[in-house]
Amino acid sequence: MNNFLIVIAGPTAIGKTDLAITLARRLDTVILSSDSRQFYRQTSIGTAKPSGEELKAVPHYFINSLDITDNYSVGSFERDALQLLDTQFKQHGAVLMVGGSGLYIRAVCEGLDEFPAISEDIRMQINLKFKVEGITYLQETLRQLDPDYYAIVDTNNPHRMIRALEICMGTGQTFSSFWTRSTTERPFKCIKIALNTDRAALYERINKRVDKMMELGLEAEARELYPQKELNALQTVGYQELFDYFDGIHTLTEAVELIKRNTRRYAKRQLTWLRKDPDFLWFEPTDVEGIWQRIKEIMEI
Repeated sequence: MNNFLIVIAGPTAIGKTDLAITLARRLDTVILSSDSRQFYRQTSIGTAKPSGEELKAVPHYFINSLDITDNYSVGSFERDALQLLDTQFKQHGAVLMVGGSGLYIRAVCEGLDEFPAISEDIRMQINLKFKVEGITYLQETLRQLDPDYYAIVDTNNPHRMIRALEICMGTGQTFSSFWTRSTTERPFKCIKIALNTDRAALYERINKRVDKMMELGLEAEARELYPQKELNALQTVGYQELFDYFDGIHTLTEAVELIKRNTRRYAKRQLTWLRKDPDFLWFEPTDVEGIWQRIKEIMEI
């Protein structure tokens, strides 16, 4: 097998983009984003997409590829990413995939099991409870029914929790059990690199990134998206807190502090997911040469 998919993963704000661009230039290849938050054209500042210069430096795919009104699942991403890789491997021996969405990474590298059809009645019951009791109902119910998935899911994203609860309630089995059963053979080898650093340093990076986002105009971006705040694509950290500010629930200062807190929690969940996969090789984000040497050893170049 001569084709390699090099996965660069890690918590938000750890430095994945900088590393990926450096490696892509050395390998003369392209980058696929597996960060589901960056698919949407209208969410730029709040999802910390690569800058215009960075996007020009190396060809990127699955960034700005969808509208926030589009329905797009992890299964759709698996299909589209595999099709793109089939094309890219005709030109490149290695391709980079970068992102913090663990389920999307797993879908491409190992595949996902088929989920059973769920009764519309169950879906309606869960949605009704959510409307009446709020997101706390989803969080507490998921924590009880599937603690493994609860530990890694973005608990500010009702869409993902509702989907998991549908499976739990409709099958009597945990949602997480359906994506741990089998591995699908791929016509390429995955080299999985995970970045992490000291927790205090990571949290400082997160806090500084949020401050930078606010300087770049995150509040204005969120205000423009506010009329569509119920869309699934906007059920994410950085926008939800500002939507609550617009609704008078928080002050702006409180909203910014909540973004920082919730982003730190999101980073913790990302790390929890990645640590479940023994194939990841862990590095400090500054260890570019160590990462490069390891990749060359595996690829035998």
